[in-house]
Amino acid sequence: MSYIDGFVGAVPKANKQAFIDHASSADSVFMEWGATRVWECWEDDVPDGSTTDFRKAVKATADEAVVFSWVEWPDKTTRDAALSKMMGDNPDPRMDPAINPMPFDGKRMIFGGFVPVVALEK
Repeated sequence: MSYIDGFVGAVPKANKQAFIDHASSADSVFMEWGATRVWECWEDDVPDGSTTDFRKAVKATADEAVVFSWVEWPDKTTRDAALSKMMGDNPDPRMDPAINPMPFDGKRMIFGGFVPVVALEK
């Protein structure tokens, strides 16, 4: 079964196009190194929760939008090999923040790898 990397972050609303440009560049690297799908999503209906929510998780301010992204890999082995190539000892220059700067505060991005346990498709 697939392996999924998930990401949630806060991006200044004024940087929407810069985020799309940054993601397009970085996402092509994921695809080149074996990802099967990449989704980058801009907030549309992100309600405030009473205990926690997406906005609180990334400390989003009123002038920031929440982004929700994921990368689907065929398996964890492919993902681990790709991350090593992209960010290891000899990283892919397209992933270098000096070349492709993140238009948001990466310190507030949350991410992790996930093993699907239920997958329904049509």
